[in-house]
Amino acid sequence: MPNPYINASLPDTSDRMLFAVPKKGRLYDQCLGLLNNIGIEFNRKPRHDIALVSNMPIALVFLPAADIATYVAKGNIDIGITGMDIIGESQTEDDVAELIRLGFGKCKLQIQTPVANEEIKSASDLVGKRIVTSFINLTKQKYAELEGVSDPAQMKTQVRFVSGSVEAACGLGLADGIVDLVESGDTMRAAGLHAIDTILDTESVLITNKHARFPEMAETIKQRVEGILTARRYVLCQYNIARESLEKACEITPGRQAPTVTSLEQPGWVAVSVMVEKKSLADKMDQLKQIGATDILVLSIANARA
Repeated sequence: MPNPYINASLPDTSDRMLFAVPKKGRLYDQCLGLLNNIGIEFNRKPRHDIALVSNMPIALVFLPAADIATYVAKGNIDIGITGMDIIGESQTEDDVAELIRLGFGKCKLQIQTPVANEEIKSASDLVGKRIVTSFINLTKQKYAELEGVSDPAQMKTQVRFVSGSVEAACGLGLADGIVDLVESGDTMRAAGLHAIDTILDTESVLITNKHARFPEMAETIKQRVEGILTARRYVLCQYNIARESLEKACEITPGRQAPTVTSLEQPGWVAVSVMVEKKSLADKMDQLKQIGATDILVLSIANARA
C-alpha cells in the first residue's frame, strides 16, 4: 500500500526505510550531526522535506518534531527522532518502541508559578485554578491524578492551550500557573516564575513502529548510534604496569568488559589497554600513578561497537 504521506511526484521510497528527523527547532542541528556521525550520506534540496540517502536504502523525511511520534505510531514512518515529551503528549506510548535514548535535547516539563504568589507552593495548590500550556494531555493527566478522577472532563482545574510564549500567561492574567519545557530556566526566571513540580524529565529518543517494515535496518541504525554514544562517553587509556600490581590496576580500570593485557619485553611488566569513562578519567590516572603505572596515555575514540 502506498504511503499516504509521500507525494507521488517525489522519488519512489517504497523499498526504503523512512526515517523522520525534526525539520527545524532545538533538535535539528544535533540530529544532523548525529546522522553525519553514523555515516548517513544525503543531500537535502532547498524546500524539500524528503532526501534519499545515497549509501543506504533509507529516505529521510523532515517533519515537525511534534508530529513524528504520531507518524511512527501509525506506521507512515518506520523510525524517527523525537522527544519523550512528544511521545507522552501525543499518547503514542503503546504504539512505538524506544530504541535508544540519544543524550541530547534534555529538559524538564515543569509546573511553574509566579514567585510573588507565595500561596502556591506545590502542584496540588493549583487544583481548581487556571493553567496554560501547550502540553494539554500531559497536564490533564497530571491533574486528573491529583484530583482523583479518571475522566479529565470531571476536573475542577482549568487547563487551556496556547502554542507559544507560555511564560507570559501568568503576567498577563490568563493563568495562575503554566506547564512548559524548561532547559536552563533563564526564560522562566526572567518572567518571574519558578518551578513547583516536574511532570517529566525528557530527552531525544530514537523510536520505531512496533511493526516496522525494516527491523534489521532499524537495528543497524540503533547499533551505529550506540557506537557514537559510547565513543562520546569513553576514552581509551593505555599504560604499563608491573605484573605484581596488575590486579590492583584492573580494579581501578576494569573497562566495559575487561582490560586488554599484553606482555612487554621487560620481564615482569605488562601493557594495559582499557576503556575509561571520561568523567572519572583524571581520578583513575592519579590512582594508576600511585600504584606505579608508567607511560599513561589517553586516546580519543571516534566510534565503537559493543
